[in-house]
Amino acid sequence: MLKDVVRTKTYQNVIYQNKFLLKDKIVLDVGAGTGILSLFCAKAGAKHVYAVECSHMANTAKEIVEANGYSNVVTVLKGKIEELELPVPKVDIIISEWMGYFLLFENMLNTVLYARDKWLVDDGLVLPDKASLYLTAIEDAEYKEDKIEFWNNVYGFDMSCIKRQAMTEPLVDTVDQNQIVTNCQLLKTMDISKMGPGDASFTAPFKLVAERDDYIHALVAYFDVSFTKCHKLQGFSTGPRSRATHWKQTVLYLEDVLTVCEGETVTGNMTVSQNKKNPRDVDITLKYSINGRRSVVSRVQNYKMR
Repeated sequence: MLKDVVRTKTYQNVIYQNKFLLKDKIVLDVGAGTGILSLFCAKAGAKHVYAVECSHMANTAKEIVEANGYSNVVTVLKGKIEELELPVPKVDIIISEWMGYFLLFENMLNTVLYARDKWLVDDGLVLPDKASLYLTAIEDAEYKEDKIEFWNNVYGFDMSCIKRQAMTEPLVDTVDQNQIVTNCQLLKTMDISKMGPGDASFTAPFKLVAERDDYIHALVAYFDVSFTKCHKLQGFSTGPRSRATHWKQTVLYLEDVLTVCEGETVTGNMTVSQNKKNPRDVDITLKYSINGRRSVVSRVQNYKMR
């Protein structure tokens, strides 16, 4: 994570360039990891930072804080947010790097919302405070052939049962921006300072317009994160036209190859929900259709991020 320059540098810039937000404030770092965000806050003038980490990394974070001389400002607490008590009744700021692949896979959003509702003062800040999920479409014949169609004939044997399973599993990978065939459509924006836990499950419509004559093999999802309370809007994107991050993009292969002409549309909706057995997993239902000159298709596909 620390080697993800886009992610870490954005948080650093937000904190160092907006010291007026942190000066003399009490900060809660949710899922602190190595404690890097807590150290940024301490250096920027926070009154005190409580760094909560439930894994064994908490011990390492404590060592790092001590080694850098911030033990009087940063307190590392080992445990789950939902199970521990802070030494203070309220905090002024909650900071967290809670996002998962596809924004919501194995994320810590519910933990951040729990901490917000329990400890954040009424006019407190959540950093970041906005996250938006986007959708676009790509040509990906070569990779789909290698990953999906491969199972139709494996050294002369039919293993298409594995193909069916592979089709339901979104692929986290880096997409070349030259593969993009359509516009990018905003699916959902989440306001972390106001939303409830149930708002992370949603159905959103989309309309993707072909920007050239081409083929569509997959839809691609990515997210942007924004810090809107800064002096100047700051944030980063995990999209294929932006600098690469460890989140990459999420590729959902279609059963059909859509032959699209410039200006034609692929319409539909995407339903995203937490898996009932494991809330950290994500279930996705994709409904899409095209009524074009060379493709007429209407289909529903289900995906599972596990």
